[in-house]
Amino acid sequence: MIASSGGIGVIIPPSVVMIVYAITAEVSVTKMFMAGIIPGIVVGIALIGYCVIVSHIKGYQGNDRKATWSEKWAALREASWAMLLPVIILGGIYSGIFTPTESAAIGVMYGLFFGMFVYKELDVKTVVKTILESSLLVGAVLVIVGASVTFGRILTLERLPTEIATFILSLTENKILILLCITLLLLIVGTFMETLAAIVILTPILLPIVTALGMDPVHFGIVMIVNLAIGFVTPPLGANLFMASQVGKVPIESLSRAIIGWIGAMLVALMLITFIPAISMTLPNL
Repeated sequence: MIASSGGIGVIIPPSVVMIVYAITAEVSVTKMFMAGIIPGIVVGIALIGYCVIVSHIKGYQGNDRKATWSEKWAALREASWAMLLPVIILGGIYSGIFTPTESAAIGVMYGLFFGMFVYKELDVKTVVKTILESSLLVGAVLVIVGASVTFGRILTLERLPTEIATFILSLTENKILILLCITLLLLIVGTFMETLAAIVILTPILLPIVTALGMDPVHFGIVMIVNLAIGFVTPPLGANLFMASQVGKVPIESLSRAIIGWIGAMLVALMLITFIPAISMTLPNL
């Protein structure tokens, strides 16, 4: 359950994966963020539904102890400042008060202030260590983004995406069949290839095909990201699967068998997101 739900992090904004796709596909980052909200909820509902079914079948029982109102209030009061952070970031982006880039800076300053002076869980040493680790991550992402732009330009100059799209559309014009084939391709790629690399390589090739079918690039971006998110729990790559195995001290073989049902729930959500564009496009079109 924990391993499968970890993939929702790249679907619901803010998401580095969405930013990389937006740059590669030359679409609005804000629209990508807005488009990911409802699909993320759909995936969450699918996983919750499967969790309820499994719990009922296997007779799992929860803790009968209920928190008192004073305990609830204390927990809410302690978490209130942290809960405001996504509201400020997403609210500021969607209202147009600041851009996604500016929201990142505001989020960092907000978290730094409350981490050091309110919660007092951060000190100077921890902040310096965090900055160094973040710099390595951001540097790696920037290299990938730079390579994606160059790769996309080369493909465009060679007209390779157009030729591939023309070839595929000459075989069949059935939108459902083509989308199913693309979905299968992305699911296979997601099991072997790192997400950002897959987006950089496949977006310039697949985007002309789906746009020729009348599919919005933002909608396709969400479909692509959900596909690749399933790869997080699919061997042999399955980063979330291996992490859950290490943390929970469960053999990867046992976890791989148990995850099949959760993958099935995510596939159901994927089909809904793929073939019902309104799930992704309602908020961006407001």
